[in-house]
Amino acid sequence: MSVSTVAADQSVCAPLAVLGRDVTVPLVTGGEVTYAALDYAASAPALQRVWDDVAAYAPYYGSVHRGAGYLSQLSTDLFENARRTVEEFLDCRAGDQVVFTRSTTDSLNLLAAALPADCQVFVFETEHHASLLPWRDARVTYLNAPRTPGEAVATLEQALAARTVSIEGGYGPALVCVTGASNVTGELWPVRELAAAAHAHGARIVLDAAQLAPHHPVSVQDLDVDWVAFSGHKLYAPFGSGVLAGRSDWLLAAEPYLAGGGASRKVTRRTDGGVDVEWHDSAARHEAGSPNVIGAYSIASACKALTEEGFDNLVAREQHLIRTVRAGLAEVPEVRVLSLFGDDAPRVGVISFVVEGWNSSHFAAALSAEYGIGVRDGLFCAHPLVRTLLGSDPETQGECGAPEAAPGEKSLNAIRVSFGAGTPDEHVERFVRAVRELVRDGARWQYRTEGGRCVPAV
Repeated sequence: MSVSTVAADQSVCAPLAVLGRDVTVPLVTGGEVTYAALDYAASAPALQRVWDDVAAYAPYYGSVHRGAGYLSQLSTDLFENARRTVEEFLDCRAGDQVVFTRSTTDSLNLLAAALPADCQVFVFETEHHASLLPWRDARVTYLNAPRTPGEAVATLEQALAARTVSIEGGYGPALVCVTGASNVTGELWPVRELAAAAHAHGARIVLDAAQLAPHHPVSVQDLDVDWVAFSGHKLYAPFGSGVLAGRSDWLLAAEPYLAGGGASRKVTRRTDGGVDVEWHDSAARHEAGSPNVIGAYSIASACKALTEEGFDNLVAREQHLIRTVRAGLAEVPEVRVLSLFGDDAPRVGVISFVVEGWNSSHFAAALSAEYGIGVRDGLFCAHPLVRTLLGSDPETQGECGAPEAAPGEKSLNAIRVSFGAGTPDEHVERFVRAVRELVRDGARWQYRTEGGRCVPAV
């Protein structure tokens, strides 16, 4: 079956079943409606398959790596097989390591803790805070937001060419951190070209694939990146696990991210009363404590489901949804969609916008209370990027995800709608219709600010 045929056949139903697809929620105007979950960029719902796999394994759960019992051995095999599944999903190189973490944020903080001495880091201001903030103890160069993919590459090349000499002389190690797809605009970044620029100047590169991996295939070898980080909860596996995958040398040379059982191979007392520790020289070095076996297994289950469904089919279906949303928003003159690279830039199912005359928190609250549609409003943990896109003072203070003014007042925030493999057509069609009606007719209910959030007045 061709991609076009699959997209047509699946124009109504989502290609992958997710939990919550039949949940109904009350409306302030009366009655109930099936909930339209359009906040995938924050946390995607669990795939039904992931949930079923976890439920089937749960009775056999046991402690990994340490137990002689059958369940412990079974859990150990399952945990390590999950690591190999992720290696295949990411098309890792021979010798690469897959470390299970808690999230993308945890993964990038782990890498930041493993940087060689005097490492210089280059990061665009457009990054999510998870990839913008972990490098503060290193020598960081923050790069201005580019307006085209070509400008992004040129900006990085110029910055790398102007690298400062390290305290030991020479340029020393360097790392570039870049997102694969923006969590604000959904736009794809030129990762392969940025990796080539980094390597040409002797730097390494880590890819924040939190928003890319659920929507597109990610190949470490094809993109030629040194590390990839992503979260299970955005990959339809919301069980508190994440991944850092890539080159092992910096990770093995660093002290463990967390010290404790599992990370240590041998611990002995010294005659002076202290202890000597021999750390593992594998991924276990940075996986101290009892690992999140169910989280790792759920990620592996999601990787298998996405691979078996086929990213060609998933991408084609998602592009259909993107066209529906963008065409609908374009028909409302009061709506301004936020973009760095322009309307023709390739993107995933993440779209942010503002509505003239509306506080974004008020608008999002009305979508939820009156239409049963869940979106996100705020600065999306990407404050510098959203401020740039809104043309505001970059020094202005703001609180992530919370409005700073009462409904109807000017406030620095935007609305984000996001979707993926579990989204049926009806959800995005209802969203487009709701935007049109709210702009044309206004809200049908009164709203107030409570605890920093806009909520229906009762």
